Amino acid sequence: MANNISYATLFQQALDEQMIQQATSGWMEANAGQVIYNGGKDIKIPKINMDGLGNYDRVAGYPGGAVSSEYETKTMTMDRGRQFMLDAMDVNESNFVVNASSVMAQFQRLKVIPEVDAYRYSKIAQLAIAKGAGYAVGGYTPAIADIYSKLTADIAAIQDKIGDIPLIVVMSRLVKNILENSTEFTKQLPATDFVQGKITTKVNMINDCPIIPVPSLRLKTLYDFYDGKTTGQTAGGFIPDAAAKNINWLLIAQNAPIAVSKTDNMKIFEPAQVQDADGYKMDYRKYHDLWIPDNKMDGIFANIKEALA
Repeated sequence: MANNISYATLFQQALDEQMIQQATSGWMEANAGQVIYNGGKDIKIPKINMDGLGNYDRVAGYPGGAVSSEYETKTMTMDRGRQFMLDAMDVNESNFVVNASSVMAQFQRLKVIPEVDAYRYSKIAQLAIAKGAGYAVGGYTPAIADIYSKLTADIAAIQDKIGDIPLIVVMSRLVKNILENSTEFTKQLPATDFVQGKITTKVNMINDCPIIPVPSLRLKTLYDFYDGKTTGQTAGGFIPDAAAKNINWLLIAQNAPIAVSKTDNMKIFEPAQVQDADGYKMDYRKYHDLWIPDNKMDGIFANIKEALA
C-alpha cells in the first residue's frame, strides 16, 4: 500500500477545497488569503493601521504620517473531530483511496459543512445583536406585502455606511421564497454569476447585491454543538439552542468576515497498525472559526424574526 501519510495529505487538501466550494459561507474564506497558518489552533491575521489626511503646508510641505503593519494572533475556538473505521473485509489496497475519499467527502458534505455554516452565521448574528441599534433589528415576520421594502431599506442603510463595498445578502430559503412572491414588484429578481473557490454559480440579485440562499436550519442565532461523547450527544453534530432566534437575513460586506477552516493532522492507519480491530482507521480533525475586525463591523446587519431582548 502507498504511504499512508501521502494519502492523508491528499485527503486533507481535497477536503479543504470541498469546504470552500460547497459551504454556503465558503466565499468568506477568500478574506483569509493573507492569514498565516502553520498548523494547530492559532492563526495570525494581518492588521494595518494608518493616519488620515492632514493639511498641506506650502512651507513645511506634507504632514508626517505613519503606517504600521502587524499580525494579530487568533485562536480558533472550534476544535472538532471524529474517528472512522473501514473494515478490512470491505476494502483492499486497490480501492482504499476510492472508498476512503467517498466516506470522508460524504461525511463533510452532510455533517461538517452544515455545522460550519451554522456556526459562522450565528456568530455574525450574535456580533450584530451585541453591537446594538443600526446593526440588528428584531420582530419582523416576512410577508409578501412588505418584504421587498423591508429588505431594500436594510440594504440602503448599510450601504450608506460602507459605500460601494460589495454587499452579500444571506437569506433563508423560506424567506427567499416569500421575496420571490412579493406583491411589491412584478418583475423577477435578476441573476448574476457568483464565484466561490473554483466554482461559479448563478444567484439572484437585489439592488446589485447577490442573494445566497441558505437552509433555514443553518440560520439561527445560537446553537449547541455536541461533544460526541456525553450520553445523548454521542452522535455528535449540532442543534439550535432552546433560546435561538430565526434569522431572516444577514447583510454582510464581502470584505468583512475572515473565515478559516482547516482539516488538520489527518491520520490514516493500516489494519496492521490498528490493535483493536481489523480495518483502516481514519482520524478527521477540523479547526475553524470566524472573525470580523473592529473596523469592518459597519459591514454587517442582521434582521431577526423574533423580538430582540
